[in-house]
Amino acid sequence: MSYSKWLQLEIDRELKELKKEIFKNHNFKTGIQSNNDIDTVDTILEELNNLIGLKQLKEEINSLINFLNIQQKRQQQGFPSVPITLHLVFCGSPGTGKTTVARLIGKIYRELGILKKGHCIETDRSGMVAEYIGQTAPKVEKLLESALDGVLFIDEAYTLKPLDSAKDFGQEAIDTLLKRMEDYRDRLVVIVAGYPDEMSRFIESNPGLQSRFTRYFHFEDYQPDELLAIFEKICDSNHYQLNAEAKTALLNKFQDLYKNRDKNFGNGRLARNLFEKTIEKQANRLAKISDINKKMMTSLNSEFRVQSSANAVKTKTQL
Repeated sequence: MSYSKWLQLEIDRELKELKKEIFKNHNFKTGIQSNNDIDTVDTILEELNNLIGLKQLKEEINSLINFLNIQQKRQQQGFPSVPITLHLVFCGSPGTGKTTVARLIGKIYRELGILKKGHCIETDRSGMVAEYIGQTAPKVEKLLESALDGVLFIDEAYTLKPLDSAKDFGQEAIDTLLKRMEDYRDRLVVIVAGYPDEMSRFIESNPGLQSRFTRYFHFEDYQPDELLAIFEKICDSNHYQLNAEAKTALLNKFQDLYKNRDKNFGNGRLARNLFEKTIEKQANRLAKISDINKKMMTSLNSEFRVQSSANAVKTKTQL
């Protein structure tokens, strides 16, 4: 069987499986989603706990949920409500899962009855600051309208307040944001994210930000074994395989990258990018082979075997 014919059969099979899954989870006559897809706090926490790494963060989020739950129970018993800060600051390097966790926070707040929808609108400076006078405030207003009853996630929020911000429209975006956070305090949660030092400077630059953002969550860089686990998870979801030798070579590579990491260390994105480069290398190798079987197309072992041998020769030469 030719490769092109095999590929078409595989695509047809995947489409059939996808259609089965869609019909299984939805009732098209009523448009009602199946009960299996209904979120609960426990299922969302399970999704959170299934994320690789982030041990301290998971503990902090569980602590926040416990606090919110007890406060709700106190209110039900007639005790006065305690002011709660729901807006959050996410501090960490790129690729540490901040956007993913922001989406989960929205779902958790929804299930706790804090937010009606719990959807997450993601943006950054480019989505808030306009190029000309008078255009920034309306732009932010429109963005906030779309986030009502959910979460507004602002990545690299510190860029709204550059160090040299005398003639920057970022301050107008901040002022509009702060005003609407007060106006919509029962309908809007804002999560700002970025590098730790830059986020501290950003929050401390404005008393309004300081008073509204008092709860910080810290996202640590992934350890080499966690990066390997992320790579393996990506392989599994895309039907690729690694043997023990390939895993060892890959772990050594992640250890070297982690040891020499800087501020721009990619974390999860690094694992994803390395995966994409690896399957591209595999494709170039397989393109030279006339008779390709299924096992060859799912195995990435050769890519790391070559790399491991090259590293061994390099090390021997250096000695």
